[in-house]
Amino acid sequence: MPDDRIIPHLESLPALIPIGNGAAVYDSAPRRIAHAEAAKLFRSGQVLVANSAFVAGRLKTAPSTPLCDVLELFAFVRPCAPCVPSALGIARALAIEVSELPEAMARALHESAVRLLEEIRALPEATKSTLRPMTQTLMKAGWRWAPHILDIVGTSELQTAPFAGFEVWNKLPKWEDEAAPPRPSSHAVDAGEARARLSQLVGSAGEERSEQRAYTDAATYAFGPRERPGVPKIALVEAGTGIGKTLGYLAPASIWAEKNGPGLWISTYTRNLQRQIVQEIARLYPDPTELHDKAVVRKGRENYLCLLNFEEAVKRQALAPGQRTVALALIARWVSATPDGDISGVGFPAFLAAHMPLREITDRRGECIYAACPHYRTCFIERVVRRARVAPIVVANHALVIANAAQDWLAVDETTDAPEGRRVRYVFDEGHHLFDAADSGFAAAVSGSEMADLRRWVRGPEGRARSRSRGLEERLKDLVADSEDALHALEEAVAASGALAGEGWQSRLGAPHAPGEVFLAAAYSHVRARSEDGDGFYSLEAETHPLGQDTIDAARALGRGLKRLCDPLMRLAKALRKEMDEKSGELEPFQRARYDAAARGLEWRGRIVLPAWMSMLEALVTGEVNEEFVDWFEIAREDGRDVDVGLERRWVDPTVPLANEVLAHAHGALVTSATLRDAADAQDDWESAEIRTGAHHLPEPPRRASFGSPFSYADQSRIFVVTDIERRNADQLASAYRELFLAAGGGALGLFTAVRTLRAVENRIAAPLAEAGLALYAQHVDKLDTGALVDLFRSEENSCLLGTDALRDGVDVPGRSLRLVVFDKVPWPKPTILHKARRARFGRGYDDLLTRLRLKQAFGRLIRGANDRGCFVILQSATPSRLLHAFPPEAPVSRCGLAEAVRQIRGFLAP
Repeated sequence: MPDDRIIPHLESLPALIPIGNGAAVYDSAPRRIAHAEAAKLFRSGQVLVANSAFVAGRLKTAPSTPLCDVLELFAFVRPCAPCVPSALGIARALAIEVSELPEAMARALHESAVRLLEEIRALPEATKSTLRPMTQTLMKAGWRWAPHILDIVGTSELQTAPFAGFEVWNKLPKWEDEAAPPRPSSHAVDAGEARARLSQLVGSAGEERSEQRAYTDAATYAFGPRERPGVPKIALVEAGTGIGKTLGYLAPASIWAEKNGPGLWISTYTRNLQRQIVQEIARLYPDPTELHDKAVVRKGRENYLCLLNFEEAVKRQALAPGQRTVALALIARWVSATPDGDISGVGFPAFLAAHMPLREITDRRGECIYAACPHYRTCFIERVVRRARVAPIVVANHALVIANAAQDWLAVDETTDAPEGRRVRYVFDEGHHLFDAADSGFAAAVSGSEMADLRRWVRGPEGRARSRSRGLEERLKDLVADSEDALHALEEAVAASGALAGEGWQSRLGAPHAPGEVFLAAAYSHVRARSEDGDGFYSLEAETHPLGQDTIDAARALGRGLKRLCDPLMRLAKALRKEMDEKSGELEPFQRARYDAAARGLEWRGRIVLPAWMSMLEALVTGEVNEEFVDWFEIAREDGRDVDVGLERRWVDPTVPLANEVLAHAHGALVTSATLRDAADAQDDWESAEIRTGAHHLPEPPRRASFGSPFSYADQSRIFVVTDIERRNADQLASAYRELFLAAGGGALGLFTAVRTLRAVENRIAAPLAEAGLALYAQHVDKLDTGALVDLFRSEENSCLLGTDALRDGVDVPGRSLRLVVFDKVPWPKPTILHKARRARFGRGYDDLLTRLRLKQAFGRLIRGANDRGCFVILQSATPSRLLHAFPPEAPVSRCGLAEAVRQIRGFLAP
């Protein structure tokens, strides 16, 4: 039975759910209140909420005292359990039946809180005793749930030690080194056995379709043995939504992995698809222990919690009262339960980012000290890297795969997953993003942030900079103590790094100190003089030529400084390799790993990074133009604030290095997507797909196949081009969104090409949608990350979501939760310097190609199942007919006024 001391106290607190221009409240009865009253109630702190930071953003105010946030209680009681960060999400995670009405959600908050406290009461006494120290500390920090929890678990008479209950880093299991696996074999995958595996994956509960079997046949080609060096088996396979391509390629891929050993990497563009693929692999390996051994999710280091950074964040906080201490406690609870330390995973309480910067507890670039770290043997990152070396299947992402290749097979951030040439089979799902991923992965930038990172990596923190990172001297002094050559090289490198821009360089643009800062000041002046400021919200850029003499002189001086830094770094790497060789008979494995990691870090910077920077600066000085690259100056901005300045370089065609450094090294690769080709291509025309994936740069053409969607788009979809809206008029545009969203009854995604337009529309339609019972969420408005916004949208059938490009491809919402997509305009590519160069290379049709692919990708979000119905709207009358080839030919297209579109959408989407 519930505790009598708990329920009356909670029932005395009104539960609050923000809606539109006010809130729904439940205490003794449900009611709605205006914004002013809701803000006053929230500020008082005497209220029950879910996700206080989100509520504060909605009400545009802050509480004067700590709140009873049920989301925090959930994260404490059920660490690492997935939960949509809302009242509805908490209720559903607790199996509490509740409708989507705000009043019902408010009422459910009381039941959720009581149920969570009762879960603590049901814990064994031994578990309760482990919660006492942390809860007593949280009591001192002012956490509102602490008294209730202590009533249940009891208090200790002993004095609570500093950090009591937070020292989870001491209780984690240690990883063990394993022998390197043998290189994979080259046994072929037979089409018959691939089909048999597909039947096993689909199972009796699913329906195996002829298109899916044909897809598996086409994908199997990529898993045949390579016949000539540098000539991989490449398959480009386009599969419309609904084909079931994940199971289709897992059939031959899993057989290849079982026959040949570790070496299969399945790469995606989005985290959501990574999770989905692992869920599908679980069909083969339903036992969790076996699945853990067979498949591992691999992400970049910045996605994992760093135990050393977390420990120092706890100690630096000194557990003072406040929300930051609560955040650290909830993260500690999560650390005690997480299997992999992935802070981008579904179980991490990401809402805590509103209370403390998560970068403080992740592995920041240049700070990891590897084997010298006291947590090295329990490190989440080291554990997952070692699992990836021996796992038959690795589920990674395009950025990580390309970063490894871009770094000349010196692995990302000085760790390596496998030796060169061992990853011999790739599956690139979401293959239409390979061009963009390569564009970022093979880019270079001589910028303030990049120089400051490199300087800190060499020198460590300087001045008042708060960081536990250590410079080269601190990290390597015991390794090079016996080598005079290494000591001299180290001293020279530290001295030469003074040429780089240092911490706080932005504040010194008017009076720069080092050659690097002089260059940045010249670049900043150049951009300001040559570019149009516009509304001040977006990044500014300028071409590199013609240049003033001051900028040329600054580039020349910085180039000389980089050369003086590059040489000692390479000599130091050589000295470390020599030391490792000479001491090979006495080094423990972890000591050898430390030498190797240090040498690779030096070689990466001395062989790849600095030479690229020097080449860029030399081009400025000489005026020479390399037709393979585009260079430009840029002032990067976020929300109208300058955050970086520098010289950028991109490949005009980034699929050249993609083909040379990734595909050519593989024995086989499957590139697959629902949108590989431009929809305007003829049925047998694969030129656009090969241009976007780099396949045309390989010695032999790829095997190609295409399979249409099984859905009936003529019956399931409608497309409208609205002809009577003046989209530059914010009131008209907002009215159009309001009426379209109301006609659909929610389940609507609004996409914008400009953040300013999004905010203007959101401000105008939030209240009327709330009056109609429709929740509205908005990127760049709500204080939630994109993933959380999509989770909220997905969880509520009748909510609406506004967003920009990130939502065009990153939304996977089956069913009625997404039944309407509205574009504010045709999503033409932004006319940047880089795009201008690519348009010149690929022809005028390049603009149409990109735009059709964007429309095709967005439309593909709409119909995800055989029973889905959806409408697609473009609010720009001047939409060229040639762009409408992006949509399935059988999908009905209407050019009409807003009123007619609203009438048809209301009728078509009626339940």
